[in-house]
Amino acid sequence: MRALAVPTAGTAIGQGRSGNPHQIREGHVSSIGRRTDGSWRARYRDSDGREHARHFDRKVDAQRWLDEMTASIVRGDYVDPAAGKITLRRHAEAWQSSHVGRPGTASLLDNALRLHILPALGDRPVDSLRRSDVQALVKSLSVKLSPGTVRNIYEFLNRIMQAAVDDRLIAHSPCRRIVLPARSEVEPIPPTPGEVQALADAVPPRFRAVVVLLAGSGLRIGEALGLQTSDVDFLRRTVRVERQRLQDGSIGPTKTAKSTRTVPLGQIVVSELAQHVAAYGASEWLFTAPNGRPLTYRQWKTIWRHALRETGLDLDTHSLRHFTASALIAGGASVKQVQTVLGHSSAAITLKVYAHLWPGDEERTRKILDTALELLADSLRTRGLAQR
Repeated sequence: MRALAVPTAGTAIGQGRSGNPHQIREGHVSSIGRRTDGSWRARYRDSDGREHARHFDRKVDAQRWLDEMTASIVRGDYVDPAAGKITLRRHAEAWQSSHVGRPGTASLLDNALRLHILPALGDRPVDSLRRSDVQALVKSLSVKLSPGTVRNIYEFLNRIMQAAVDDRLIAHSPCRRIVLPARSEVEPIPPTPGEVQALADAVPPRFRAVVVLLAGSGLRIGEALGLQTSDVDFLRRTVRVERQRLQDGSIGPTKTAKSTRTVPLGQIVVSELAQHVAAYGASEWLFTAPNGRPLTYRQWKTIWRHALRETGLDLDTHSLRHFTASALIAGGASVKQVQTVLGHSSAAITLKVYAHLWPGDEERTRKILDTALELLADSLRTRGLAQR
């Protein structure tokens, strides 16, 4: 077998068919040689100077493989074949450890990996994953999860695989051109005042104030569980939202910058909170479990499920936020007012979710047009009288 040649300046880019070593790119050398057992050995040196080789029964197969490797070096998308042998689990865990994002996003990422991505694909080498594998995962998840949840899980996998491309573990991501489930555009239906009352009565007395606060302020459940007693200004009738309790029980920042806000409270909510503090003590945290520790998201879910069984309702806690929005809109609040109370990052989000709740749009349009055409209407009436 011929020895690997040292490239010289001016060697043409390309791969010869004679078996002689050729320079592919400055510093990169390839060659094909016949072994004593009759097989063919193709080898090349990568940009880091490492030599790679494979054996083939046919020279044409050796040449094809070598052409693919050398072409990728020329194009600049070469990856070390050994690098992609790392399992998705190891790569994902390494990526997760350096992931930067909101604590809430980190919790969602952990759930997506632990419950869905790694059980299905975690033990596969990264370079073995194909588009069909990702599409099959999306399809299986779509059977049991909502379109939005499936899309979130896919997006995490997409980012993990793109990191594999950036780290030169693989040349291309298998997450390209994946058909995702369509988002369901279901308009939120807020509960009625009677249903809110029933839920408030169904939870244990210690947690009644949680239901009343959520329905009367539009806070997210994590924001409510993250409230300290000092956040409530009973004199000015406001509550200051500066943090949220995450699903793992820890405290994190609000969802967005706009979510940090001061929300005005009606007297009913203020009175309910005052009774709550008087009955259960003014501890650091506004809502606590019977053991005195802060009420967690997991504990609240158990309380809520019990209330749903008691009332026969099929609602999630977020529906109380919809109740707040619908009450504000019915009372004539502007889009900006609703956005501010709910802590949406933009008015566009408020409109996207609640545009259907603004009442009387058609009637309002009629009145505006009638006002604009009032002079014409006077003229029509005058002409009508003149023709009699």
